[in-house]
Amino acid sequence: MAEKFWWEVSMEWQSPSGGPSAVKTASFQDAVRMLNTLQTNASYLEQVKRERGDPQTQLEAMEVYLARSGLQVEDLDQLNIIHVTGTKGKGSTCAFTEHILRNYGLKTGFFSSPHLVQVRERIRINGQPISPELFTKHFWHLYHQLEKTKDGSCVSMPAYFRFLTLMAFHVFLQEKVDLAVVEVGIGGAYDCTNIIRKPVVCGVSSLGIDHTSLLGDTVEKIAWQKGGIFKHGVPAFTVLQPEGPLAVLRDRAQQISCPLYLCPPLEALEERGRPLTLGLEGEHQRSNAALALQLAHCWLQWRDHQDVRKLKVSRPSVPWPLPLAPVFQPTSHMRHGLRDTEWPGRTQVLRRGPLTWYLDGAHTTSSVQACVRWFRQALQRSERPSRGPEVRVLLFNSTGDRDPAALLKLLQPCQFDYAVFCPNLTEVASTDNADQQNFTVTLDQVLLRCLEHQQHWSCLDEEQAGRDLWRPSSLEPGGPAPLRLAPRGLQPCSSSSLVFSCISHALQWISQGRDPVFQPPSLPRGLLAHPTASNGASVLREATAIHVLVTGSLHLVGGVLKLLEPSLSQ
Repeated sequence: MAEKFWWEVSMEWQSPSGGPSAVKTASFQDAVRMLNTLQTNASYLEQVKRERGDPQTQLEAMEVYLARSGLQVEDLDQLNIIHVTGTKGKGSTCAFTEHILRNYGLKTGFFSSPHLVQVRERIRINGQPISPELFTKHFWHLYHQLEKTKDGSCVSMPAYFRFLTLMAFHVFLQEKVDLAVVEVGIGGAYDCTNIIRKPVVCGVSSLGIDHTSLLGDTVEKIAWQKGGIFKHGVPAFTVLQPEGPLAVLRDRAQQISCPLYLCPPLEALEERGRPLTLGLEGEHQRSNAALALQLAHCWLQWRDHQDVRKLKVSRPSVPWPLPLAPVFQPTSHMRHGLRDTEWPGRTQVLRRGPLTWYLDGAHTTSSVQACVRWFRQALQRSERPSRGPEVRVLLFNSTGDRDPAALLKLLQPCQFDYAVFCPNLTEVASTDNADQQNFTVTLDQVLLRCLEHQQHWSCLDEEQAGRDLWRPSSLEPGGPAPLRLAPRGLQPCSSSSLVFSCISHALQWISQGRDPVFQPPSLPRGLLAHPTASNGASVLREATAIHVLVTGSLHLVGGVLKLLEPSLSQ
């Protein structure tokens, strides 16, 4: 089903006084709305699918757009780029890398996708999203330049993601950044960021199955696409991968004489000093941090930074399928960079009174597995209330060509008391906010998808209930005992799951007015008519602790953050 990602547009930026900045506000809103008229992520993917016969034309078209915008490919060499791809963890790796290098006093640019709340999050200077004024200035300059150079032989405007990629390059050059960390959008070989010809270093994070209709249906095919960012003579680093895709990456690198290195685990770098503290939770972040350290170290070495010249490095001679990257003791700048990294929506925890929100945009089988491990470990570490019931709630949505049944099955061991499903839409209807504009699907279509998720969950619940009838119940070691409304075998299908038409309604039902920050008007009449909604509301109001895992889609997480953290919309 074609599906629009609502966070392909920005939050409103409003002047509280309506005074002199109102003109700037209108201009920023005009820019965001005009950006939305290009192409949404979903329709862009459909276009790419249609062009798969000759994907090289996508890169050639991007170079034409770059030239029409007033830049040549050679101009991008000035950005001293770190180019990063992967299936999971590439955004976190970029965030770690950027923060490490910013700690050295360098001026950094950072281009990432998708955004969670505001579109300007995608283009950052020194870790901060560019201002509405700067976004507006560069948007209209680029838009008018492309309009001015159009002719009958080409499409006047690039698609949404291509436009933002071009805009990021212009911003970084004009702001004279010392380096730019650039995250690949999808794949690598034919991604529009791959017009970069001379990056300083490239990185490949963990590989897995995602975007199969574009990249292929095996990890080996996906690895071939990811290895497309390798460049002749440019060092590249990857983390430990399964044997098949690692061999593909090695072959891709050898074909173009790209020196490819395998990152040693973080433990190898810790052996020479104190354990490293990471700003992002989850055991899987250690792999991302190990890759980020190598990327930052390589960039600093290329720059001949005095801090790196002093480092004693060793290269283990252990037989591996690839040469091992150097082992060194991280500097204080590197340590502080890892410790202070923030990357919202990834293994993020918000504690609000009796509610604890666990936010992770995992959307592949491997990333959901990592999310489950993180969530269960976080529950074991959380403080136990002295008395009263605890409730676990899942808030889930999945989009695109992903397999929701497979993802939901992985979430079953968390023993949720309620599963809540809703589309990636903050409100049912919003004519005021640009980020609620959606012209490609109806509310009925996205709700049908949510009902399918509920059906999958119910089937999994029934299967689990059948197994539970034949064995005694057991608690997670050291973990809280979740509240159970009735013995599993006695619950009717869907008795503990609900579908809401928007994120706001889902959060209102889950929080029951008990989140001190999220205090919307009362639930619309009729939303508690369903027995599960009514009975569950009573349970949630009386629970001593409520643990809510939000996962399945970064866009869902973005919508939740928009409501729970209003400051992100300012």
